[in-house]
Formats: sequence, structure tokens, C-alpha cells
Amino acid sequence: MIKSELINRLADGNQHLTQRDIERIVGTIFDEIANALARGDRVELRGFGAFSVKCRPARTGRNPRTGSAVDVAEKYVPFFKTGKELRQKLNLAAKAQAAAAAQAAAKSSSGEA
Repeated sequence: MIKSELINRLADGNQHLTQRDIERIVGTIFDEIANALARGDRVELRGFGAFSVKCRPARTGRNPRTGSAVDVAEKYVPFFKTGKELRQKLNLAAKAQAAAAAQAAAKSSSGEA
């Protein structure tokens, strides 16, 4: 799902809000998360997950084309850890898909025999 799809889904479920209002709300939420991470803060959305910033120390890498050593500077990267509820929801969905696939395979193999 991309940002515009998220906005459209929210607009469909909230007819009392205009598309422009929803775009502003979604943009503000994303901006606040980004600003908090830029300050070095952690952003936790209960049941969904937590965003944080991790520091990757400077290291010596390799140029894949030439094989020569390249110094890679220290950098900060965003990190996301899923919440318990989101993990459980994903695992239930994966189990349901696997069961449906197994059932479809069993039907197709019994139909061929």
C-alpha cells in the first residue's frame, strides 16, 4: 500500500472528512514521526510497533566492481520493531493462506487422479 492508497481508504471510511483534510492528517502524522526520529526520540504505536534510530558505526567496505577498500562513514538509520498484536495478526494471516493453499493443492491433486 502506498500513501495515496492509504488516504483513499481513510476517505472511504470517513465520509465526513474531505480528501484534503485526510491528506493533511496523514502528512502531519508522518512528519511528526520523522521529526521525532530526527531528534533521536523513539516513537511507539501500541499494538503496531516502535520506530527508533540505530547508529551504524564507520567501517571499511569493498567496492563490488573493483574490490578495493572503501571507507564508509558512520550513519544513522531508521529501525522498526513490530508490536505483539501486529505480529500475531500477520502470523494468523500467513497460517490461513497456507491452509487455503494446501486445500487447493489437495483438491487439484484429487481431481487429476
